[in-house]
Amino acid sequence: MTERQHDLVIIGAGPGGYVAAIRAAQLGLDTACVEREPRLGGTCLRVGCVPSKVLLESSEQYHELRGGNLAARGIKTEAVSLDLPAMLARKDKLVGELTDGVAGLFKKNKVTRYEGTGRLDGAGKVAVAGKDAALLSAKHVLIATGSVPASLPGIEMDGEVIGDSTTALSYAEVPRHLVVIGAGYIGLELGSVWRRLGAEVTVVEYLDRILPGTDLEIAREALKLFKRQGMQFVLKARVTGARRQEGDGKTGAVVEIEGRDPLAADRVLVAVGRKPHTDDLGLASLGIALDERGRIPVNEHFETTAAGVYAIGDVIDGPMLAHKAEEEGIACVERIVTGWGHVDRGTIPGVCYTDPEIAGVGRTEEQLTEDGTPFRKGIFFFRANSRARALDRIDGRVKILAHAQTDRILGVHMIGPRAGDLIAEAVAAMSFGASSEDLARVCHAHPTLSEAVKEAALAVAGRALHA
Repeated sequence: MTERQHDLVIIGAGPGGYVAAIRAAQLGLDTACVEREPRLGGTCLRVGCVPSKVLLESSEQYHELRGGNLAARGIKTEAVSLDLPAMLARKDKLVGELTDGVAGLFKKNKVTRYEGTGRLDGAGKVAVAGKDAALLSAKHVLIATGSVPASLPGIEMDGEVIGDSTTALSYAEVPRHLVVIGAGYIGLELGSVWRRLGAEVTVVEYLDRILPGTDLEIAREALKLFKRQGMQFVLKARVTGARRQEGDGKTGAVVEIEGRDPLAADRVLVAVGRKPHTDDLGLASLGIALDERGRIPVNEHFETTAAGVYAIGDVIDGPMLAHKAEEEGIACVERIVTGWGHVDRGTIPGVCYTDPEIAGVGRTEEQLTEDGTPFRKGIFFFRANSRARALDRIDGRVKILAHAQTDRILGVHMIGPRAGDLIAEAVAAMSFGASSEDLARVCHAHPTLSEAVKEAALAVAGRALHA
């Protein structure tokens, strides 16, 4: 086996791994990245965040042209039809272009790429099995292997009729009835895609609410709006099984729910979360033990219990988000080189790219109430925003939570048009310790959606101008 030496070896080329590799190379480290898939970018770029957003945008445009309120805007559309193969082909083309872009960045920054499966093989050693088999030596090893879809007992996944999010990105035809198990970001995003393309969609959720972890007021409004769009919800429902079913020349599935009648479906999307991808990493060779949830324990500097071995992203504690992994990867390699690197876990935003979009950062109202933190809140509705009315996107609101004594912003939560973009201002404000008054005194261009953020900040002190 070929033996090679590097300063840093990264296992995994998802958002965390490939960004860390590029930054490490910029800082002068001889960097290698091991990835088992032919295309770089990880789950997010290949079969996750990016392709799902392509389908979300395409399905929104199709729905708007076919059944939207364009006639009232003076736009007449006739004979609009769906070409699903073309829609899927565009998704695949864009993914290919972006993964090629990551490969180009590796080449530009002189990152050595190994195609194969990386495994720890003792101190400072990574064994690569596969196309580019080699034994790599390095002072530093960074684990960035991401996560894989989780499932539930009794669900018989076949990767076709009953599958995960990867399967749901490439259905050959629009299901008549799609059952989504799980009302988190992934289930709601992909469920809304197929609903707009014509499927009947039923979302089954174990909890009594959707979007666990999201501010409850925002989640309740989201549920109301999704129901208006025709999505059906079965809450407080424990799924005990799902299996493929053949009959009358048709292939489908049945989903069994405790204490309720079973649901028949053409397709089933299992979206009950993700779990760390830590199998066969050779962790035991260095005495690294997983925690009770299968994650790799690290300290504040992303160091594992083994000297010279680090971990970031979905394999460690915290939200399983691509941008969280990116920031951790950058902080980790910067600390290796410069002695300083930090990620503020309190200002990592979350976004659900449904229509309308849902975004939040910081503490929720429920969390503040539970821990007894005194707060004031300001709310502003998009229906009072002139740009939202011009766009005919008036559903939703912006909600800002600020400390009752210091006025420091503790959390910002919103549902509405382009909330995923608007949340960036709130993240920046919180990162610099801004108060709601600070945000309210920033001049916002008119007419823009961002004025809703300013008005919500004004509303914290009871002085919104357009409410």
